[in-house]
Amino acid sequence: MSIEIKEVPLLTVWHMRQTVMYPEMTLKAMQLPDDEAGKHLGLYDDGVLCSVVSLFCRGDSLQFRKFATVAHLQGKSYGTKLLQHVFAAAKRDGMQRIWCNARTTALPFYQKFGMQPFGETWLENGHEFIKMQIEL
Repeated sequence: MSIEIKEVPLLTVWHMRQTVMYPEMTLKAMQLPDDEAGKHLGLYDDGVLCSVVSLFCRGDSLQFRKFATVAHLQGKSYGTKLLQHVFAAAKRDGMQRIWCNARTTALPFYQKFGMQPFGETWLENGHEFIKMQIEL
């Protein structure tokens, strides 16, 4: 197993978002208005893309969005490794807070990282979400 985390081209990120998160939607629907301003990381295992995440810095806060792992590779710690990398880099870069809009089904996963839910839940694209954050 040879793990590598590096930047991923946007087209690849959009394909992964569609395949994993919203297969019923168009590729165009996977594009975020501020994608060009973000940093998009992927975790590769022996050259195979397993997970992606999009990062957006706003002041001293880091928001991660569209965090996705290929369905048949979920539960093999690829997402955990990628998020650990993101958290370590955010601390190194002096970020004060990390946050995301999480599917409520993923709450236990994010709580393993010390993230806590805040605010109210909402429905979007057939999924229930809640904001989660951690102060660094």
